Amino acid sequence: MFFALLLAAAVTHPTDGLPIKAPTAVGMSAERLETINRVVQRGLDAGGYPGAAVVVGRRGATVWQKGFGHLGWTSDSPAVVPDETIYDLASLTKVIGTTTAAMILFDEGKLVLDEKVSHYLPTFGGGEKGNITVRMLLEHRSGFPAGRDLWRHAHSAEEARQLVFDTPLEYRPDHGQVYSDLGADMLGWVVEAAAGTSLDRFLAQRVFTPLGMHDTGFRPSDSLVYRIAPTEVSPPRGYPVRGEVHDENAFTLGGVAGHAGLFGTAGDLAVFAQMMLNGGTYDGARIIADSTVHMFTARASGSRALGWEVADGTHGAGTYLGANAFGHTGFTGTSMWIDPDREMFVILLTNRVHAARAKRPAKVISDVRADLADAAALAVTDANLAVAEMPVSFRADREIGWNRAVRVARSIRHKVSVNIKKAVATVKKVVTKKPAAKKHVVAANTAAKKPKDSNKK
Repeated sequence: MFFALLLAAAVTHPTDGLPIKAPTAVGMSAERLETINRVVQRGLDAGGYPGAAVVVGRRGATVWQKGFGHLGWTSDSPAVVPDETIYDLASLTKVIGTTTAAMILFDEGKLVLDEKVSHYLPTFGGGEKGNITVRMLLEHRSGFPAGRDLWRHAHSAEEARQLVFDTPLEYRPDHGQVYSDLGADMLGWVVEAAAGTSLDRFLAQRVFTPLGMHDTGFRPSDSLVYRIAPTEVSPPRGYPVRGEVHDENAFTLGGVAGHAGLFGTAGDLAVFAQMMLNGGTYDGARIIADSTVHMFTARASGSRALGWEVADGTHGAGTYLGANAFGHTGFTGTSMWIDPDREMFVILLTNRVHAARAKRPAKVISDVRADLADAAALAVTDANLAVAEMPVSFRADREIGWNRAVRVARSIRHKVSVNIKKAVATVKKVVTKKPAAKKHVVAANTAAKKPKDSNKK
């Protein structure tokens, strides 16, 4: 469906993607970039994901691009190709989709950040909900809880939407911060109200088509299934998922939601990332004002910008990205980090939710994301940004908590537990043997010191 929307869009601006340049041409070390090969392959070998697509870009060009493994675990599954393999982007939808739409509407004066949500959605409100603003939704400070199992209770997209509207707040608006899918869904509906059209159509017409992101959108056509990486094998909906959004709530909401639902390729996301680095423009197409890009990606509250997350060394941002870096991750095993100081972006797409063979695939993808960001940052050779020494080892080299390390840790904990029990038992024996003698000695000492006249002080 999203390709039909792209073809029908009024604005067209085809592009073949970013040019490809040698690392040395953009101030990067090819040798250090090769670290990416090792860390991503280690995650694959450990069973964290069946395949991965990686793109690193700097100064307007792609400098490192590679597909690892296959779409699935079977021997006949197609190999991953960064420009062709389509992944479920999960929560990258929040920034590439919903937040970007909000930025465009902000530029046009159709969306006011400090306006109440009820202004755009009159049926939403009541009590503290009436105080929620658009800005609070973007900063995850609205009071909404992290999520709710809409799919367990709703039988239609309309019912699911009403459940979100009716969800009780977890805290007073602007008096806390909880990363919330429900808040992102509300933002998506605010965007639709302000735009006067659906979120998927708006993004197709105003973002994906102008940028030439022809493989990005909601609800992919059945004809594209062969290019789409599968996700859940045994989901609540009762059949293996491929070409449908993995997130059950987004699926219940009809496949188009503010928090999830987008599909795309690493090649398409590279174009989007470069547009952001360019201050909202790419190949002659202006998508967002440069001042708006700066405002929405600057730290606003905690580790959050407006919609985006800032690089604080967590969520796959690694250790070396700059203070102005921003990005996001997705539950299916996706991430995108953009570093304006280095004029660089790093994209990783996987389907780690597809029957992962690692015991802790979430730990695998967390480490690989961070290593990828670090490897890219460490490869920059500019005098003011270069890091002299590479780390002795990366997270993926250590594989702590992936598979084997987990079993070793359990063994150690068991031995420690046994030793502690033995020690406690020994102490109990000692304590039970000596109290009587100790009591006798104390009593004797007390009698010796006791004054003859108990009334004397």
